[in-house]
Amino acid sequence: MSKYARLNALLELLTENGQLQVEQAADELDVSQATIRRDLDTLAEQQLLRRTHGGAVPNSTAYDLPLRYKTAKHAPEKRRIAEAAAEFVTAGAIIGASGGTTTTEVARVLATRHDLQAASAPPVTLVTNALNIAHELAIRPHIKLVVTGGVARQQSYELIGPLAREIPEQIALDAMFLGVDAIDVHGGACAHHEGEASINRLMASRASQVIVVADSSKLAGQAFARICPIDEVDVLITDSGAAAGTTERFTQSGVRVILA
Repeated sequence: MSKYARLNALLELLTENGQLQVEQAADELDVSQATIRRDLDTLAEQQLLRRTHGGAVPNSTAYDLPLRYKTAKHAPEKRRIAEAAAEFVTAGAIIGASGGTTTTEVARVLATRHDLQAASAPPVTLVTNALNIAHELAIRPHIKLVVTGGVARQQSYELIGPLAREIPEQIALDAMFLGVDAIDVHGGACAHHEGEASINRLMASRASQVIVVADSSKLAGQAFARICPIDEVDVLITDSGAAAGTTERFTQSGVRVILA
């Protein structure tokens, strides 16, 4: 297991258990206790946890880990979801994308789609409030990139605040690809942070079609701030690990569910 994967796994264990002991983590990850201590020290230096005697506990940011430590979780599922989502995009489409690991994968698929790169194909216009997505697409000549502006949030690389609202209020989108922290038939699509939820809600309201891309761990869960109710979600693309009963509830609520 690489150091990157270990750091991600340690943060996940800490979030699940509420605390972490070096011996426990070493057993879980099948590495030495010395390695775990060094990894915990690394995470503590980045203020992602607080070291204790013999282990670690969460600090105030542990509920919402920075994007770079989330990308390894459910990576194969997110790639399949992204490939299914990209099929909704044709040449000349005007689309939006929120921040998040799965929407980032959608952007990566679109960046390398050969049919979109054909000389005769009109460019895809992509509007995003995510700095990391903008960074990856800025050099792609077949994609017209529009960035919302706003104040950058370090945990997710998303631009939020009043300045981020001006562009979305003036545009119309064929489709909005929406990353979520949780989605439920009762609570709708949700995010941990109210600033992200606000901008994503606005962008979704400007779209003819709202497509939520979320791996099965996000289904039937709750997060602090609602992006939109379930009746405003047109399509949910998730992985084949989703429970049949859960997906059926979405279908009964009028959402088209695609298993990737």
